[in-house]
Amino acid sequence: MAENTFNTGTPGPSSSGSEKPKSNKNGIIYGVLIAALLGTWGYMFYDKDKTQQTITTTENRLDSVSSARDELQSEYSAAQARLDELITQNSRMDSLVKTKDKEIQDMKSRISSILSNKNATQAELAEARRLIEQLKSNIESYTATIERLEGEKIVLTGERDVARKERDSVQVVKEGLDKKVDLGSVLHASNIKLTPLLLKRNGKEVETSKAKKADMMRVTFDLDENRIAQTGDKDIFVAITAPDGTPLAVEALGSGKFTLEDGTEKLYTVKQTVAYTQGEKTAVKMDWKQNSDYKVGDYSVEIYHNGYKIGQGKVTLKKGGLF
Repeated sequence: MAENTFNTGTPGPSSSGSEKPKSNKNGIIYGVLIAALLGTWGYMFYDKDKTQQTITTTENRLDSVSSARDELQSEYSAAQARLDELITQNSRMDSLVKTKDKEIQDMKSRISSILSNKNATQAELAEARRLIEQLKSNIESYTATIERLEGEKIVLTGERDVARKERDSVQVVKEGLDKKVDLGSVLHASNIKLTPLLLKRNGKEVETSKAKKADMMRVTFDLDENRIAQTGDKDIFVAITAPDGTPLAVEALGSGKFTLEDGTEKLYTVKQTVAYTQGEKTAVKMDWKQNSDYKVGDYSVEIYHNGYKIGQGKVTLKKGGLF
């Protein structure tokens, strides 16, 4: 029994050896799990940092693209405004642009297409910049052309003004000569006579000085020789004025108005177209017969050619008596 009690109260060496390895194994497992957890957290932090860096880089790139697009839009708007200003201010600019209208419109259309695309690539923005620079270059070329044309215009305007002055000077001289010729070609009347006539039943004409007996006034005169006046028909106007200052003019009897050289109008009593031969004297006779009686007093007669008075005369009709 003593041997059995000893064996039961004191643990054997085989029981203590089996507990110690189990504790070490658990520690290793815990270490591995902790290390894995730490590694996972580390990767998560690393991955998050990388993602943030990518987002930041993408945002920076987008901001850079947006800034470049805004800059290009500003340059394009300025170029477009300059082009519109040139066209508005200068008609020659408009004609220059129209000669390349298709090319410019295609260029502007492509630029607008790129700048309106929010997802435009760097390559597309580079293309837009190149096209804007080309448009600006064209505008500078147009401006230089306009300045050259304006310079030529100033020269031509000066030459035109000089030519106009010379022309006007020649015109003044010509007008002066023409006026002299016109004045020189105005005919002159001489031997002017205003004769009251009595018309008898047998058709005979008798000169009279009595107002009561006068049936008709006859004006006779000569158109003197003139070596400037051309051969041809000449309109001669005769204006007779009664003693009370009223003109003897009845439209129904052939009277009317003509224009004087100063532009005013005057009534004429009778008009006649005379066939005149250059350098020769021509005799003229005109008759005036009115429906009413003639008044007592002085009658004046004036003769006109080309608006100028070329002669005048008068006659006095007396009151009738027994003799």
